[in-house]
Amino acid sequence: MTAIALNEAEQRRSLAGPDLSGLVLGATALFLLALIGLPVGWLLAYAFSDKAGAVTLANFQALLDDPTLREPLVTTFSLASLVAFFAALAAAPMAWAVARTDLPGRRAVRAMMTASFVTPPFLGAIAWEILAAPNSGILNKLWRDLSGADEALVNIYSFGGLVFVMACYTAPYVFVVLTNALDRIPADLEDAAGILGAGRWKIVRSVTLPLALPALLAGALVAFLQAMILFGSPAILALPAGFHTVTTKVYALFQFPPKPQVAAAAALPLLLVTVALLWIQGRIIGRRGFAVVGGKAGEPRLLVLGAWRWPVLGLVLLVLALPLFLPYAALLKAAVSRIPSGPFDAANLTLTNISFVFLEFSQTQRAFANTFILAFTTATAGTGLALIVAYMAARRAAPGAKALEFLATAPIAIPGIVLGVGLFLAYTRGPVVLYGTLWILFLGFLTIELPAAFQQLRASFRSVHPELEEASRILGADRLVTLRRITAPLLKSGVIAGWCLIFIGVVRELSAAVMLATSNTKVLSVVIYDLNESGNLGAIAVLGVAMLLVTFAVVGLANWVAGVGAGIGIRKT
Repeated sequence: MTAIALNEAEQRRSLAGPDLSGLVLGATALFLLALIGLPVGWLLAYAFSDKAGAVTLANFQALLDDPTLREPLVTTFSLASLVAFFAALAAAPMAWAVARTDLPGRRAVRAMMTASFVTPPFLGAIAWEILAAPNSGILNKLWRDLSGADEALVNIYSFGGLVFVMACYTAPYVFVVLTNALDRIPADLEDAAGILGAGRWKIVRSVTLPLALPALLAGALVAFLQAMILFGSPAILALPAGFHTVTTKVYALFQFPPKPQVAAAAALPLLLVTVALLWIQGRIIGRRGFAVVGGKAGEPRLLVLGAWRWPVLGLVLLVLALPLFLPYAALLKAAVSRIPSGPFDAANLTLTNISFVFLEFSQTQRAFANTFILAFTTATAGTGLALIVAYMAARRAAPGAKALEFLATAPIAIPGIVLGVGLFLAYTRGPVVLYGTLWILFLGFLTIELPAAFQQLRASFRSVHPELEEASRILGADRLVTLRRITAPLLKSGVIAGWCLIFIGVVRELSAAVMLATSNTKVLSVVIYDLNESGNLGAIAVLGVAMLLVTFAVVGLANWVAGVGAGIGIRKT
Protein backbone atom coordinates (compact mmCIF):
# COMPACT_ATOMS: atom_id res chain seq x y z
CA MET A 1 0.00 0.00 0.00
CA THR A 2 1.49 3.38 -0.99
CA ALA A 3 1.93 6.36 1.34
CA ILE A 4 -0.74 8.29 -0.60
CA ALA A 5 -3.23 5.43 -0.15
CA LEU A 6 -2.41 5.25 3.54
CA ASN A 7 -2.99 9.00 3.96
CA GLU A 8 -6.30 8.82 2.09
CA ALA A 9 -7.42 5.90 4.25
CA GLU A 10 -6.54 7.77 7.42
CA GLN A 11 -8.48 10.82 6.20
CA ARG A 12 -11.57 8.75 5.47
CA ARG A 13 -11.36 7.09 8.90
CA SER A 14 -11.12 10.47 10.61
CA LEU A 15 -14.19 11.70 8.72
CA ALA A 16 -16.08 8.54 9.73
CA GLY A 17 -15.58 9.33 13.42
CA PRO A 18 -13.60 7.70 16.20
CA ASP A 19 -12.59 4.04 15.87
CA LEU A 20 -14.30 2.22 18.72
CA SER A 21 -12.97 -1.19 17.72
CA GLY A 22 -10.42 -1.40 20.51
CA LEU A 23 -12.98 -0.38 23.14
CA VAL A 24 -15.50 -2.97 21.94
CA LEU A 25 -12.85 -5.69 21.78
CA GLY A 26 -11.65 -4.90 25.29
CA ALA A 27 -15.19 -4.86 26.65
CA THR A 28 -15.83 -8.23 24.99
CA ALA A 29 -12.79 -9.71 26.67
CA LEU A 30 -13.81 -8.41 30.10
CA PHE A 31 -17.37 -9.68 29.65
CA LEU A 32 -16.19 -13.18 28.70
CA LEU A 33 -13.79 -13.24 31.62
CA ALA A 34 -16.57 -12.30 34.06
CA LEU A 35 -19.06 -14.66 32.39
CA ILE A 36 -16.83 -17.67 33.01
CA GLY A 37 -14.67 -16.55 35.91
CA LEU A 38 -17.38 -15.57 38.41
CA PRO A 39 -19.25 -18.91 38.60
CA VAL A 40 -16.07 -20.99 38.46
CA GLY A 41 -14.43 -18.77 41.09
CA TRP A 42 -17.35 -19.11 43.49
CA LEU A 43 -17.44 -22.86 42.86
CA LEU A 44 -13.80 -23.14 43.90
CA ALA A 45 -14.32 -20.86 46.90
CA TYR A 46 -17.20 -22.97 48.25
CA ALA A 47 -15.48 -26.29 47.52
CA PHE A 48 -12.49 -25.33 49.70
CA SER A 49 -14.37 -23.67 52.57
CA ASP A 50 -16.66 -24.64 55.42
CA LYS A 51 -19.91 -22.98 56.51
CA ALA A 52 -17.96 -20.34 58.44
CA GLY A 53 -15.85 -19.48 55.37
CA ALA A 54 -12.61 -21.03 56.68
CA VAL A 55 -10.36 -22.85 54.22
CA THR A 56 -10.71 -26.63 54.50
CA LEU A 57 -10.42 -29.92 52.63
CA ALA A 58 -13.20 -31.50 54.69
CA ASN A 59 -15.67 -31.34 51.79
CA PHE A 60 -13.45 -33.57 49.66
CA GLN A 61 -12.81 -35.86 52.61
CA ALA A 62 -16.57 -36.27 52.94
CA LEU A 63 -16.74 -37.38 49.31
CA LEU A 64 -14.18 -40.11 50.02
CA ASP A 65 -15.57 -41.23 53.38
CA ASP A 66 -19.33 -41.16 52.76
CA PRO A 67 -20.50 -44.11 50.59
CA THR A 68 -23.59 -42.16 49.49
CA LEU A 69 -21.27 -39.52 48.00
CA ARG A 70 -18.58 -41.89 46.72
CA GLU A 71 -20.81 -44.40 44.94
CA PRO A 72 -22.26 -41.88 42.42
CA LEU A 73 -18.72 -41.22 41.17
CA VAL A 74 -18.14 -44.92 40.47
CA THR A 75 -21.61 -45.30 38.95
CA THR A 76 -21.11 -42.29 36.67
CA PHE A 77 -17.82 -43.54 35.22
CA SER A 78 -19.21 -47.05 34.70
CA LEU A 79 -22.32 -45.61 33.07
CA ALA A 80 -20.39 -43.26 30.80
CA SER A 81 -18.00 -46.01 29.69
CA LEU A 82 -20.84 -48.35 28.70
CA VAL A 83 -22.78 -45.56 26.98
CA ALA A 84 -19.71 -44.56 24.95
CA PHE A 85 -19.12 -48.19 23.91
CA PHE A 86 -22.70 -48.88 22.80
CA ALA A 87 -23.11 -45.45 21.17
CA ALA A 88 -19.99 -46.12 19.08
CA LEU A 89 -21.14 -49.68 18.36
CA ALA A 90 -24.47 -48.40 17.01
CA ALA A 91 -23.23 -45.27 15.22
CA ALA A 92 -20.10 -46.59 13.50
CA PRO A 93 -21.84 -49.01 11.08
CA MET A 94 -24.51 -46.41 10.35
CA ALA A 95 -21.91 -43.72 9.61
CA TRP A 96 -20.02 -46.06 7.30
CA ALA A 97 -23.21 -47.10 5.49
CA VAL A 98 -24.30 -43.49 4.98
CA ALA A 99 -20.90 -42.05 3.99
CA ARG A 100 -19.25 -44.90 2.08
CA THR A 101 -21.96 -47.09 0.50
CA ASP A 102 -24.81 -46.74 -2.00
CA LEU A 103 -27.40 -47.16 0.77
CA PRO A 104 -30.86 -46.04 -0.44
CA GLY A 105 -32.01 -42.75 1.09
CA ARG A 106 -28.57 -41.87 2.49
CA ARG A 107 -29.36 -38.16 2.71
CA ALA A 108 -32.64 -38.77 4.49
CA VAL A 109 -30.96 -41.10 6.99
CA ARG A 110 -28.25 -38.50 7.65
CA ALA A 111 -30.88 -35.77 8.13
CA MET A 112 -32.94 -37.90 10.51
CA MET A 113 -29.91 -38.85 12.58
CA THR A 114 -28.90 -35.20 12.81
CA ALA A 115 -32.50 -34.20 13.65
CA SER A 116 -32.31 -36.29 16.80
CA PHE A 117 -30.16 -33.48 18.27
CA VAL A 118 -33.33 -31.42 18.53
CA THR A 119 -34.87 -34.03 20.84
CA PRO A 120 -33.89 -33.25 24.43
CA PRO A 121 -32.46 -36.37 26.12
CA PHE A 122 -34.77 -35.88 29.12
CA LEU A 123 -37.79 -35.92 26.79
CA GLY A 124 -36.45 -39.07 25.17
CA ALA A 125 -36.14 -40.65 28.62
CA ILE A 126 -39.77 -39.79 29.37
CA ALA A 127 -40.84 -41.25 26.02
CA TRP A 128 -39.07 -44.49 26.92
CA GLU A 129 -40.86 -44.42 30.28
CA ILE A 130 -44.11 -44.48 28.32
CA LEU A 131 -42.75 -47.32 26.17
CA ALA A 132 -40.93 -49.52 28.69
CA ALA A 133 -41.97 -48.80 32.27
CA PRO A 134 -42.19 -52.27 33.85
CA ASN A 135 -45.88 -52.11 34.75
CA SER A 136 -47.45 -49.58 32.39
CA GLY A 137 -45.09 -49.42 29.40
CA ILE A 138 -46.67 -49.88 25.98
CA LEU A 139 -44.07 -52.45 24.88
CA ASN A 140 -44.34 -54.43 28.12
CA LYS A 141 -48.13 -54.45 27.95
CA LEU A 142 -47.99 -55.62 24.35
CA TRP A 143 -45.50 -58.33 25.34
CA ARG A 144 -47.79 -59.60 28.11
CA ASP A 145 -50.80 -59.61 25.79
CA LEU A 146 -48.95 -61.59 23.11
CA SER A 147 -46.97 -64.00 25.29
CA GLY A 148 -49.12 -64.36 28.38
CA ALA A 149 -46.02 -63.76 30.52
CA ASP A 150 -46.25 -62.06 33.91
CA GLU A 151 -42.77 -60.52 33.84
CA ALA A 152 -41.96 -57.35 31.95
CA LEU A 153 -39.92 -57.66 28.77
CA VAL A 154 -37.91 -54.49 29.55
CA ASN A 155 -37.43 -52.57 32.79
CA ILE A 156 -36.38 -49.06 31.84
CA TYR A 157 -35.92 -48.18 35.54
CA SER A 158 -32.58 -49.96 35.81
CA PHE A 159 -28.90 -49.35 35.18
CA GLY A 160 -29.16 -51.18 31.86
CA GLY A 161 -32.24 -49.19 30.90
CA LEU A 162 -30.41 -45.93 31.60
CA VAL A 163 -27.40 -47.07 29.53
CA PHE A 164 -29.74 -47.91 26.65
CA VAL A 165 -31.59 -44.58 26.68
CA MET A 166 -28.46 -42.49 27.04
CA ALA A 167 -26.75 -44.43 24.23
CA CYS A 168 -29.73 -43.63 21.99
CA TYR A 169 -29.19 -39.89 22.46
CA THR A 170 -25.39 -39.84 22.43
CA ALA A 171 -24.94 -42.04 19.35
CA PRO A 172 -25.72 -39.07 17.04
CA TYR A 173 -22.57 -37.31 18.31
CA VAL A 174 -20.46 -40.29 17.25
CA PHE A 175 -22.35 -40.48 13.96
CA VAL A 176 -21.75 -36.83 13.02
CA VAL A 177 -18.05 -36.85 13.94
CA LEU A 178 -17.46 -40.11 12.09
CA THR A 179 -19.44 -39.28 8.93
CA ASN A 180 -17.58 -35.99 8.62
CA ALA A 181 -14.27 -37.86 8.85
CA LEU A 182 -15.36 -40.52 6.33
CA ASP A 183 -16.52 -37.81 3.90
CA ARG A 184 -13.04 -36.27 3.97
CA ILE A 185 -11.08 -39.46 3.24
CA PRO A 186 -10.00 -39.09 -0.43
CA ALA A 187 -10.60 -41.90 -2.87
CA ASP A 188 -6.97 -41.71 -4.03
CA LEU A 189 -5.80 -43.64 -0.99
CA GLU A 190 -8.34 -46.40 -1.50
CA ASP A 191 -7.63 -46.51 -5.24
CA ALA A 192 -3.93 -46.98 -4.53
CA ALA A 193 -4.71 -49.97 -2.33
CA GLY A 194 -6.90 -51.39 -5.08
CA ILE A 195 -4.15 -51.00 -7.65
CA LEU A 196 -1.87 -52.98 -5.34
CA GLY A 197 -4.35 -55.85 -5.39
CA ALA A 198 -6.46 -55.33 -2.26
CA GLY A 199 -10.09 -56.38 -2.41
CA ARG A 200 -12.89 -53.98 -1.44
CA TRP A 201 -13.35 -55.38 2.08
CA LYS A 202 -9.60 -55.43 2.68
CA ILE A 203 -9.48 -51.76 1.58
CA VAL A 204 -12.15 -50.98 4.15
CA ARG A 205 -10.22 -52.85 6.88
CA SER A 206 -6.72 -51.67 6.03
CA VAL A 207 -7.27 -48.12 4.70
CA THR A 208 -10.68 -46.64 5.49
CA LEU A 209 -11.10 -47.84 9.07
CA PRO A 210 -7.58 -46.92 10.26
CA LEU A 211 -7.99 -43.41 8.86
CA ALA A 212 -11.41 -43.07 10.52
CA LEU A 213 -10.28 -44.53 13.85
CA PRO A 214 -9.24 -41.18 15.42
CA ALA A 215 -12.66 -39.73 14.62
CA LEU A 216 -14.35 -42.82 16.08
CA LEU A 217 -12.37 -42.46 19.30
CA ALA A 218 -13.09 -38.72 19.42
CA GLY A 219 -16.80 -39.37 18.92
CA ALA A 220 -16.79 -42.02 21.65
CA LEU A 221 -15.16 -39.51 23.99
CA VAL A 222 -17.90 -37.00 23.21
CA ALA A 223 -20.48 -39.68 24.01
CA PHE A 224 -18.62 -40.44 27.26
CA LEU A 225 -18.68 -36.76 28.21
CA GLN A 226 -22.36 -36.39 27.39
CA ALA A 227 -23.24 -39.44 29.48
CA MET A 228 -21.16 -38.12 32.35
CA ILE A 229 -22.68 -34.61 32.48
CA LEU A 230 -26.34 -35.31 31.62
CA PHE A 231 -28.82 -34.66 34.41
CA GLY A 232 -32.29 -35.23 32.93
CA SER A 233 -32.09 -38.87 31.88
CA PRO A 234 -30.50 -40.08 35.17
CA ALA A 235 -32.95 -38.01 37.23
CA ILE A 236 -35.90 -39.55 35.39
CA LEU A 237 -34.68 -43.17 35.21
CA ALA A 238 -31.95 -43.69 37.83
CA LEU A 239 -33.67 -42.19 40.88
CA PRO A 240 -36.73 -44.50 40.62
CA ALA A 241 -34.24 -47.37 40.26
CA GLY A 242 -32.60 -46.36 43.55
CA PHE A 243 -29.18 -45.06 42.49
CA HIS A 244 -27.52 -41.69 41.86
CA THR A 245 -25.10 -40.32 39.30
CA VAL A 246 -22.84 -37.35 40.06
CA THR A 247 -25.24 -34.86 38.48
CA THR A 248 -28.30 -36.10 40.38
CA LYS A 249 -26.29 -36.19 43.61
CA VAL A 250 -25.12 -32.61 43.15
CA TYR A 251 -28.74 -31.57 42.62
CA ALA A 252 -29.85 -33.55 45.69
CA LEU A 253 -27.24 -31.79 47.83
CA PHE A 254 -29.03 -28.51 47.13
CA GLN A 255 -32.34 -29.85 48.37
CA PHE A 256 -33.36 -29.51 52.02
CA PRO A 257 -31.16 -29.33 54.01
CA PRO A 258 -28.85 -27.70 51.43
CA LYS A 259 -25.14 -28.51 51.52
CA PRO A 260 -23.62 -26.05 49.02
CA GLN A 261 -20.01 -26.64 50.12
CA VAL A 262 -20.24 -30.40 49.59
CA ALA A 263 -22.16 -29.88 46.34
CA ALA A 264 -19.39 -27.62 45.04
CA ALA A 265 -16.76 -30.20 46.01
CA ALA A 266 -18.75 -32.95 44.23
CA ALA A 267 -19.03 -30.80 41.10
CA LEU A 268 -15.30 -30.14 40.81
CA PRO A 269 -14.26 -33.70 39.80
CA LEU A 270 -16.84 -33.53 37.01
CA LEU A 271 -15.29 -30.29 35.79
CA LEU A 272 -11.71 -31.60 35.97
CA VAL A 273 -12.51 -34.87 34.19
CA THR A 274 -14.36 -32.97 31.46
CA VAL A 275 -11.35 -30.71 30.88
CA ALA A 276 -8.99 -33.71 30.78
CA LEU A 277 -11.15 -35.68 28.34
CA LEU A 278 -11.55 -32.71 26.01
CA TRP A 279 -7.76 -32.34 25.99
CA ILE A 280 -7.40 -36.05 25.19
CA GLN A 281 -9.97 -35.70 22.41
CA GLY A 282 -7.96 -32.86 20.89
CA ARG A 283 -4.79 -34.94 21.06
CA ILE A 284 -6.49 -37.90 19.39
CA ILE A 285 -7.78 -35.78 16.53
CA GLY A 286 -4.50 -33.93 16.17
CA ARG A 287 -2.06 -36.85 16.28
CA ARG A 288 -3.37 -38.86 13.35
CA GLY A 289 -4.59 -37.71 9.99
CA PHE A 290 -3.73 -37.45 6.32
CA ALA A 291 -2.95 -34.81 3.73
CA VAL A 292 -3.39 -34.78 -0.02
CA VAL A 293 -0.18 -33.90 -1.85
CA GLY A 294 -0.07 -32.64 -5.41
CA GLY A 295 -3.65 -31.68 -6.18
CA LYS A 296 -7.30 -32.06 -5.41
CA ALA A 297 -8.42 -35.28 -3.78
CA GLY A 298 -10.83 -37.53 -5.60
CA GLU A 299 -14.40 -38.00 -4.46
CA PRO A 300 -15.00 -40.94 -2.11
CA ARG A 301 -15.84 -44.20 -3.87
CA LEU A 302 -19.13 -45.67 -2.70
CA LEU A 303 -19.15 -49.36 -1.93
CA VAL A 304 -21.86 -51.15 -3.90
CA LEU A 305 -23.96 -53.17 -1.46
CA GLY A 306 -25.82 -55.09 -4.14
CA ALA A 307 -28.33 -57.50 -2.61
CA TRP A 308 -27.44 -56.21 0.85
CA ARG A 309 -28.83 -52.69 0.20
CA TRP A 310 -32.30 -53.31 1.59
CA PRO A 311 -31.32 -55.45 4.59
CA VAL A 312 -28.77 -52.79 5.58
CA LEU A 313 -31.42 -50.09 5.16
CA GLY A 314 -33.74 -52.12 7.38
CA LEU A 315 -31.09 -52.29 10.12
CA VAL A 316 -30.44 -48.54 9.81
CA LEU A 317 -34.16 -47.77 10.17
CA LEU A 318 -34.32 -50.10 13.16
CA VAL A 319 -31.56 -48.13 14.85
CA LEU A 320 -33.30 -44.84 13.96
CA ALA A 321 -36.49 -46.16 15.54
CA LEU A 322 -34.85 -46.12 18.98
CA PRO A 323 -34.17 -42.36 19.34
CA LEU A 324 -36.78 -41.12 16.85
CA PHE A 325 -39.68 -43.21 15.56
CA LEU A 326 -40.69 -45.10 18.71
CA PRO A 327 -40.27 -42.16 21.17
CA TYR A 328 -42.10 -39.71 18.88
CA ALA A 329 -44.92 -42.21 18.34
CA ALA A 330 -45.16 -42.78 22.12
CA LEU A 331 -45.36 -39.04 22.82
CA LEU A 332 -48.02 -38.50 20.17
CA LYS A 333 -50.06 -41.44 21.45
CA ALA A 334 -49.80 -40.30 25.07
CA ALA A 335 -50.82 -36.75 24.11
CA VAL A 336 -54.20 -37.91 22.78
CA SER A 337 -54.88 -40.91 25.04
CA ARG A 338 -56.66 -41.25 28.35
CA ILE A 339 -54.24 -44.03 29.29
CA PRO A 340 -50.85 -43.92 27.50
CA SER A 341 -50.49 -47.70 27.55
CA GLY A 342 -54.09 -48.31 26.54
CA PRO A 343 -55.24 -49.41 23.08
CA PHE A 344 -55.18 -46.90 20.25
CA ASP A 345 -58.94 -46.83 19.68
CA ALA A 346 -61.79 -44.33 19.88
CA ALA A 347 -62.60 -45.20 23.49
CA ASN A 348 -59.08 -44.26 24.62
CA LEU A 349 -58.71 -41.13 22.50
CA THR A 350 -59.21 -37.77 24.20
CA LEU A 351 -58.42 -34.08 23.90
CA THR A 352 -58.36 -33.67 27.67
CA ASN A 353 -54.57 -33.51 27.88
CA ILE A 354 -54.39 -30.78 25.25
CA SER A 355 -57.21 -28.85 26.91
CA PHE A 356 -55.57 -29.14 30.32
CA VAL A 357 -52.16 -27.97 29.13
CA PHE A 358 -53.31 -24.97 27.10
CA LEU A 359 -56.46 -23.90 28.96
CA GLU A 360 -56.12 -24.98 32.59
CA PHE A 361 -52.46 -25.50 33.50
CA SER A 362 -51.28 -22.19 34.94
CA GLN A 363 -47.58 -22.69 34.13
CA THR A 364 -47.93 -23.29 30.38
CA GLN A 365 -48.10 -19.73 29.13
CA ARG A 366 -45.34 -18.46 31.39
CA ALA A 367 -43.06 -21.41 30.60
CA PHE A 368 -43.47 -20.97 26.85
CA ALA A 369 -42.86 -17.24 27.15
CA ASN A 370 -39.79 -17.68 29.36
CA THR A 371 -38.36 -20.41 27.12
CA PHE A 372 -38.67 -18.60 23.83
CA ILE A 373 -37.74 -15.17 25.21
CA LEU A 374 -34.56 -16.75 26.54
CA ALA A 375 -33.99 -18.77 23.36
CA PHE A 376 -34.35 -15.75 21.04
CA THR A 377 -32.34 -13.34 23.21
CA THR A 378 -29.59 -15.82 24.00
CA ALA A 379 -29.32 -16.91 20.37
CA THR A 380 -29.14 -13.31 19.16
CA ALA A 381 -26.71 -12.07 21.83
CA GLY A 382 -24.61 -15.23 21.66
CA THR A 383 -24.32 -15.09 17.87
CA GLY A 384 -23.28 -11.43 17.99
CA LEU A 385 -20.70 -12.15 20.67
CA ALA A 386 -19.42 -15.22 18.82
CA LEU A 387 -19.17 -13.20 15.60
CA ILE A 388 -16.92 -10.59 17.23
CA VAL A 389 -14.70 -13.18 18.91
CA ALA A 390 -14.50 -15.38 15.79
CA TYR A 391 -13.51 -12.32 13.75
CA MET A 392 -10.70 -11.48 16.12
CA ALA A 393 -9.56 -15.10 16.30
CA ALA A 394 -9.61 -15.62 12.53
CA ARG A 395 -8.03 -12.29 11.59
CA ARG A 396 -5.83 -11.79 14.69
CA ALA A 397 -7.41 -8.34 14.84
CA ALA A 398 -6.12 -7.41 18.28
CA PRO A 399 -3.46 -8.39 20.81
CA GLY A 400 -4.67 -11.23 22.98
CA ALA A 401 -6.95 -12.70 20.29
CA LYS A 402 -5.68 -16.18 21.18
CA ALA A 403 -6.68 -15.68 24.83
CA LEU A 404 -10.11 -14.44 23.73
CA GLU A 405 -10.50 -17.54 21.58
CA PHE A 406 -9.71 -19.68 24.63
CA LEU A 407 -12.33 -17.85 26.73
CA ALA A 408 -15.00 -18.38 24.08
CA THR A 409 -14.19 -22.09 23.87
CA ALA A 410 -13.63 -22.76 27.60
CA PRO A 411 -17.34 -23.15 28.56
CA ILE A 412 -17.46 -26.35 26.51
CA ALA A 413 -15.58 -27.94 29.42
CA ILE A 414 -18.12 -26.78 32.05
CA PRO A 415 -20.98 -29.26 32.55
CA GLY A 416 -24.39 -27.63 32.84
CA ILE A 417 -25.00 -28.81 36.40
CA VAL A 418 -21.58 -27.47 37.46
CA LEU A 419 -22.26 -24.11 35.84
CA GLY A 420 -25.68 -24.03 37.51
CA VAL A 421 -24.05 -24.55 40.90
CA GLY A 422 -21.49 -21.83 40.20
CA LEU A 423 -24.09 -19.30 39.03
CA PHE A 424 -26.34 -20.09 41.99
CA LEU A 425 -23.46 -19.44 44.39
CA ALA A 426 -22.34 -16.30 42.53
CA TYR A 427 -25.67 -14.52 42.15
CA THR A 428 -27.68 -15.35 45.27
CA ARG A 429 -25.89 -12.64 47.26
CA GLY A 430 -24.58 -9.11 46.71
CA PRO A 431 -23.36 -7.02 45.14
CA VAL A 432 -25.41 -8.34 42.19
CA VAL A 433 -28.37 -10.59 43.02
CA LEU A 434 -29.83 -12.21 39.90
CA TYR A 435 -31.34 -15.38 41.34
CA GLY A 436 -35.08 -15.40 40.76
CA THR A 437 -34.83 -13.46 37.49
CA LEU A 438 -34.47 -14.47 33.86
CA TRP A 439 -31.05 -12.78 33.80
CA ILE A 440 -29.35 -15.62 35.65
CA LEU A 441 -30.81 -18.13 33.19
CA PHE A 442 -29.72 -15.91 30.31
CA LEU A 443 -26.14 -15.87 31.62
CA GLY A 444 -26.17 -19.63 32.13
CA PHE A 445 -27.52 -20.40 28.67
CA LEU A 446 -25.17 -17.90 27.03
CA THR A 447 -22.15 -19.47 28.74
CA ILE A 448 -23.13 -23.03 27.83
CA GLU A 449 -24.06 -22.37 24.20
CA LEU A 450 -21.45 -19.76 23.20
CA PRO A 451 -18.81 -22.34 22.08
CA ALA A 452 -21.23 -23.86 19.55
CA ALA A 453 -21.78 -20.57 17.71
CA PHE A 454 -18.13 -19.61 18.03
CA GLN A 455 -16.89 -22.84 16.44
CA GLN A 456 -19.46 -22.54 13.66
CA LEU A 457 -18.49 -18.94 12.85
CA ARG A 458 -14.75 -19.52 13.17
CA ALA A 459 -15.06 -22.19 10.49
CA SER A 460 -17.21 -19.86 8.35
CA PHE A 461 -14.56 -17.12 8.39
CA ARG A 462 -12.27 -19.40 6.39
CA SER A 463 -14.54 -18.96 3.38
CA VAL A 464 -14.17 -15.16 3.37
CA HIS A 465 -10.87 -13.88 1.99
CA PRO A 466 -9.27 -11.14 4.11
CA GLU A 467 -8.70 -9.00 1.00
CA LEU A 468 -12.39 -8.04 1.00
CA GLU A 469 -12.02 -6.62 4.49
CA GLU A 470 -8.71 -4.95 3.62
CA ALA A 471 -10.42 -3.13 0.76
CA SER A 472 -13.01 -1.80 3.18
CA ARG A 473 -10.27 -0.67 5.55
CA ILE A 474 -8.46 1.12 2.71
CA LEU A 475 -11.66 3.03 2.00
CA GLY A 476 -11.70 4.30 5.57
CA ALA A 477 -14.00 1.92 7.49
CA ASP A 478 -12.90 0.75 10.93
CA ARG A 479 -12.99 -2.91 11.96
CA LEU A 480 -16.50 -2.82 13.42
CA VAL A 481 -17.98 -1.13 10.35
CA THR A 482 -16.17 -3.64 8.13
CA LEU A 483 -17.48 -6.53 10.20
CA ARG A 484 -21.05 -5.21 10.08
CA ARG A 485 -21.20 -4.15 6.42
CA ILE A 486 -18.84 -6.54 4.64
CA THR A 487 -18.00 -9.66 6.62
CA ALA A 488 -21.28 -10.44 8.41
CA PRO A 489 -23.44 -10.38 5.23
CA LEU A 490 -20.95 -12.73 3.54
CA LEU A 491 -21.23 -15.07 6.54
CA LYS A 492 -25.04 -15.13 6.44
CA SER A 493 -25.31 -18.92 6.32
CA GLY A 494 -22.80 -19.41 9.16
CA VAL A 495 -24.46 -16.72 11.29
CA ILE A 496 -27.89 -18.31 10.91
CA ALA A 497 -26.46 -21.77 11.59
CA GLY A 498 -24.80 -20.49 14.78
CA TRP A 499 -28.05 -18.81 15.81
CA CYS A 500 -29.95 -22.06 15.32
CA LEU A 501 -27.43 -24.04 17.35
CA ILE A 502 -27.85 -21.72 20.33
CA PHE A 503 -31.64 -21.62 19.97
CA ILE A 504 -31.89 -25.43 19.98
CA GLY A 505 -29.45 -25.69 22.88
CA VAL A 506 -31.43 -23.26 25.05
CA VAL A 507 -34.76 -24.98 24.42
CA ARG A 508 -33.38 -28.42 25.36
CA GLU A 509 -31.19 -27.34 28.31
CA LEU A 510 -32.23 -28.79 31.68
CA SER A 511 -29.07 -29.28 33.77
CA ALA A 512 -28.40 -25.60 34.49
CA ALA A 513 -32.05 -24.55 34.30
CA VAL A 514 -33.16 -26.93 37.05
CA MET A 515 -30.60 -25.33 39.38
CA LEU A 516 -31.46 -21.73 38.52
CA ALA A 517 -35.20 -21.56 37.78
CA THR A 518 -37.74 -20.41 40.35
CA SER A 519 -41.54 -20.56 40.29
CA ASN A 520 -41.69 -17.39 38.16
CA THR A 521 -38.79 -18.20 35.85
CA LYS A 522 -39.45 -21.84 34.95
CA VAL A 523 -38.78 -22.85 31.38
CA LEU A 524 -40.40 -25.72 29.50
CA SER A 525 -37.67 -28.23 30.33
CA VAL A 526 -38.09 -27.60 34.07
CA VAL A 527 -41.90 -27.73 33.88
CA ILE A 528 -41.72 -31.06 32.05
CA TYR A 529 -39.29 -32.38 34.65
CA ASP A 530 -41.63 -31.28 37.47
CA LEU A 531 -44.63 -32.87 35.77
CA ASN A 532 -42.74 -36.13 35.42
CA GLU A 533 -42.33 -36.26 39.20
CA SER A 534 -46.11 -36.00 39.52
CA GLY A 535 -46.62 -38.71 36.86
CA ASN A 536 -48.75 -36.64 34.47
CA LEU A 537 -47.50 -38.27 31.26
CA GLY A 538 -50.34 -36.93 29.10
CA ALA A 539 -49.53 -33.31 29.91
CA ILE A 540 -45.80 -33.99 29.46
CA ALA A 541 -46.45 -35.48 26.02
CA VAL A 542 -48.48 -32.45 24.92
CA LEU A 543 -45.82 -30.01 26.14
CA GLY A 544 -43.03 -32.10 24.62
CA VAL A 545 -44.67 -32.36 21.22
CA ALA A 546 -45.48 -28.63 21.23
CA MET A 547 -41.89 -27.80 22.17
CA LEU A 548 -40.52 -29.98 19.37
CA LEU A 549 -42.93 -28.55 16.78
CA VAL A 550 -42.12 -24.94 17.65
CA THR A 551 -38.38 -25.68 17.68
CA PHE A 552 -38.47 -27.41 14.29
CA ALA A 553 -40.62 -24.57 12.89
CA VAL A 554 -38.28 -21.81 14.10
CA VAL A 555 -35.14 -23.61 12.93
CA GLY A 556 -36.78 -24.46 9.60
CA LEU A 557 -37.80 -20.83 9.10
CA ALA A 558 -34.32 -19.60 9.98
CA ASN A 559 -32.76 -22.05 7.54
CA TRP A 560 -35.21 -21.03 4.83
CA VAL A 561 -34.38 -17.38 5.35
CA ALA A 562 -30.66 -18.15 5.28
CA GLY A 563 -30.94 -20.49 2.33
CA VAL A 564 -28.73 -23.06 4.04
CA GLY A 565 -31.17 -25.94 4.18
CA ALA A 566 -30.09 -28.48 6.73
CA GLY A 567 -26.44 -27.47 6.69
CA ILE A 568 -25.98 -26.91 10.40
CA GLY A 569 -22.83 -28.13 12.09
CA ILE A 570 -23.20 -29.95 15.37
CA ARG A 571 -20.85 -29.97 18.34
CA LYS A 572 -20.90 -31.28 21.94
CA THR A 573 -23.29 -29.90 24.42
